[in-house]
Amino acid sequence: MLSIHDVFDEFEKVGCCTFATVDEDGVPHSRIAHFVACDDEGLYLTTMTVKPYYRQLTGAGLLAVSGEYNEGDVEWNEDHMPHFHPGVMMRVTGQVRQLTPEEVEQKASANTGFKLVVHDIKKYPATVALVMYRGHGERYSYDFNCVHMDHKLQRERFAFGGDTFVEPGLVITDACIGCGACMRACTFKAIVAGEKPGERYTIRGERCDECGNCYLACPVSAIKTRRELQEA
Repeated sequence: MLSIHDVFDEFEKVGCCTFATVDEDGVPHSRIAHFVACDDEGLYLTTMTVKPYYRQLTGAGLLAVSGEYNEGDVEWNEDHMPHFHPGVMMRVTGQVRQLTPEEVEQKASANTGFKLVVHDIKKYPATVALVMYRGHGERYSYDFNCVHMDHKLQRERFAFGGDTFVEPGLVITDACIGCGACMRACTFKAIVAGEKPGERYTIRGERCDECGNCYLACPVSAIKTRRELQEA
């Protein structure tokens, strides 16, 4: 599983990310920002106390962040079909809290990322630091034209601070009759046949895009989403 330092490094490759919050009325908001540092206790960010962003962060205590980096811009062929270069999409959702000035000073002595935080606080006294101390997310590596991989995508989910995550991918249940309709419908090489004809097929969750092709193709409704299984 990705460590919190791996997660920070991936977001660093993205650079400017989308930071999403909700206000007191439940209305979603987003802006471009970035994490400034990380350690074993979480992912750190800054804002100013006079901003709506600050009120949203401290009010709901929730934050969602996403971003993407890739090997080149989308190219279009003569049939107006896109060619996507290999890349990575990152996302994380979690709980945040504000750091005390003492915590900021303490971390600045051991973490170079916090030296910039201290500098900004001195220059802009309304600046405060917050930490996403508990969260979960996913690294979604895509290679739709199979340039570097022999399949289209690789998903890896993670959690930190005591949080948990649900494994990716749809699930083929024991109701499977082994007809192979799901495998024929899948374009992600995510479905594996049973060892013997008629045995249950399985889905490799790390390759599954949850596109729904197999879900719709199954003649006996043997394929379920993770939520459906939880609610059953």
